[in-house]
Amino acid sequence: MSELELILPEFLIKDEIEIVEVSKDISLEEQVVNSIKRDLERLNWKFKLPNKKNSYPTFVPPENYDKETIKNSMSFKRNEIILKHRKWIDRNIELARRNLASGSDALISSINPIIEVCQTKEQHNLFRILRYYWSSPYSEYVGRRIKLIIRDNALPNKPVIGIAALGSPIIHIPERDLFIGWDRATRTTNLIYTLDAYVCGALPPYNLLLGGKLVSYLLASNEVRNIYRMKYQDQITLTNKRKANDLIGIFTTSLYGSSSQYNRVKFRNELLYKPIGKTKGFGSLHLSESTIQLMVQLIKSKGIEVGYKFGDGPSWIMRIIRTAGDILGFDSDFLLKHSFKRNIYFVPLAKNYSNFLNGKTNRPHFYNYPKDELVDFWRTRWLINRKKNIQIVTDVFDFNPKEFNI
Repeated sequence: MSELELILPEFLIKDEIEIVEVSKDISLEEQVVNSIKRDLERLNWKFKLPNKKNSYPTFVPPENYDKETIKNSMSFKRNEIILKHRKWIDRNIELARRNLASGSDALISSINPIIEVCQTKEQHNLFRILRYYWSSPYSEYVGRRIKLIIRDNALPNKPVIGIAALGSPIIHIPERDLFIGWDRATRTTNLIYTLDAYVCGALPPYNLLLGGKLVSYLLASNEVRNIYRMKYQDQITLTNKRKANDLIGIFTTSLYGSSSQYNRVKFRNELLYKPIGKTKGFGSLHLSESTIQLMVQLIKSKGIEVGYKFGDGPSWIMRIIRTAGDILGFDSDFLLKHSFKRNIYFVPLAKNYSNFLNGKTNRPHFYNYPKDELVDFWRTRWLINRKKNIQIVTDVFDFNPKEFNI
């Protein structure tokens, strides 16, 4: 089989390329495959009928995805999720509106962020409704999770500036592991001292004032590191019986190649978000929600369970795809491998992160990044210049939280 071809089962040879609704006349296996076909063709994969060389039909991916193709794919998946949760969104949209600033208030604010950890049901609901606003589809991590709401303490009603979430890192990312110097055993032991920032950004009107960069700065702060320390203060690693409440570093990825939000985020001449490589495009973002749900139904129909409890890791959906691929008899690794390539960034919180994460020392030497100093730097470096842009100021002033919608 060619490196650039996905061989699919024989029953794929049909004239009906797209199946929109589930039909009782078509087997569940065929429904899954046709749903995969629909997703891939939307991304400009080419369908090739069998020939003398290959007795099976194949799919050939494009050499590269342009930004517009990625946006369209994410938009399709996002809209699926929003439609699925439309009633919940409509019930909670007023919660979002009550917690956002007017443009005129944001412009006169000195912007003094405070970090709120989601603990109550209302906090989690607020985080969720605000997360639906962004262009990328809503997804949830399994394992350790810390959800944060960033509020503006300089205004009386403390409106939301942005949100962030940290979760258990993906088990294996070759580019990340190469950068740290991890082999499999060392990674297994020390991955617990890192987290992925899987949500990081600002809401209107602060997003227009580079509030996304402000949230990025806050994730590197002593305060966030201490939030992690307190949450996991009683957790002990199973392998070497060490405390697991030291957060040594944070990984994150861009949506479209290079990231305007993470680029040039410096403090004291230190680059906080270090670009460490690009993913090979291994993931599930190119597959729609309906395809994943059909895969889940297929797996259940075979009496197979794929766990998603704490400890199962953040790659539950990828395990679903692998299992469905095994059932259908095609190369699920290939299907997973041709998602969208992203830049990987690393935020080291300890000066000796490399030695610590490679097991050469048990004592981290943390950077001192006080929240207030990070915020002062952001104001001077980014906010002042942003407010000199007349068009930006006009757009901020025009924002009315009563008109906020998903």
